[in-house]
Amino acid sequence: MADLKQALADRILVLDGAMGTMIQRYQLDEAAYHGERFADFDREVKGNNDLLKLSQPDIIREIHGEYLKAGSDIVETNTFSATTIAQADYAMESLAYELNKVSAVLAREAADARSTADKPRFVLGAIGPTNRTASISPDVNDPGKRNVTFDELVTAYSEAAGGLIDGGVHGLLIETIFDTLNAKAAIFACKRVVRERGLDLPLLISGTITDASGRTLSGQTTEAFYNSVRHARPLAIGLNCALGPDALRQYVAEMSRIAEGYTLAYPNAGLPNEFGEYDLDPEDMAEYVGEWADSGLVNLVGGCCGSTPDHIGAIAGAVAGKAPRKPAEHAPAMRLSGLEPFTVAA
Repeated sequence: MADLKQALADRILVLDGAMGTMIQRYQLDEAAYHGERFADFDREVKGNNDLLKLSQPDIIREIHGEYLKAGSDIVETNTFSATTIAQADYAMESLAYELNKVSAVLAREAADARSTADKPRFVLGAIGPTNRTASISPDVNDPGKRNVTFDELVTAYSEAAGGLIDGGVHGLLIETIFDTLNAKAAIFACKRVVRERGLDLPLLISGTITDASGRTLSGQTTEAFYNSVRHARPLAIGLNCALGPDALRQYVAEMSRIAEGYTLAYPNAGLPNEFGEYDLDPEDMAEYVGEWADSGLVNLVGGCCGSTPDHIGAIAGAVAGKAPRKPAEHAPAMRLSGLEPFTVAA
């Protein structure tokens, strides 16, 4: 098996782009989401994109293929919401393990078909934040209220990670993190499942800076977030979603300054317009990301919401042949965090 760690050391790798954006192009109706297998299921499931690997696997396979053809070194599994917690909205909790395993198998089939000795392709198991938060109240009138516990998150993430691993992923990507406590539950679950299986499977982590405040939804700055999860020793850590590449750049630079492993970044194709669409074209997006590479900020780049194979193709061209970032080295210190980082030097 090709080594993802070595590939990151050798060159800047290119991730895929948005899965949801590509699915929207098919204009699937309710019957298409149900497919043959779920034709008699008596709940609305349109919008449950994670279900499509069971009801419309050829579509998911085709999307992976388009990104790989465009130049992606890595594709993510279609499992952003494939946990028991997220699938509860559709009464499909029982499918969580299958959703993850089948998605990994589909992605591996697509990646393996295009993998060569000179350009190996990899699959990362995508683990989203769920639709609940462990550290923020869902009720503004009751700040102490929670709609999920840490242990419930661990159970859900463990099942998802197990399915992804059994399906053959090369690594696990905990992504679009808006609540660090959710991420800690995912880290704990992934580490435990990997250990129980006796594997050496890399973990990658990607947080989300929600707006111009420069903070995650749970209130942390980039460095505070990094300090909170650095104990996981991720192969790569970075940021994705919420912002376009222009607004995200300063936070990518901050992560590059502090991260002792490799860095990743996959921004949105700009910000959504009044119709909810993304207007940043592939060439402009590639220009921004190419500058990140020129400045030595990144090891792994791609696209999030609104990005397409055209965006990924342009990004792949913009970073081709450019030197990957070298991980940061810091003197030993006690590095703590709340909403802000706190460092006590030796």
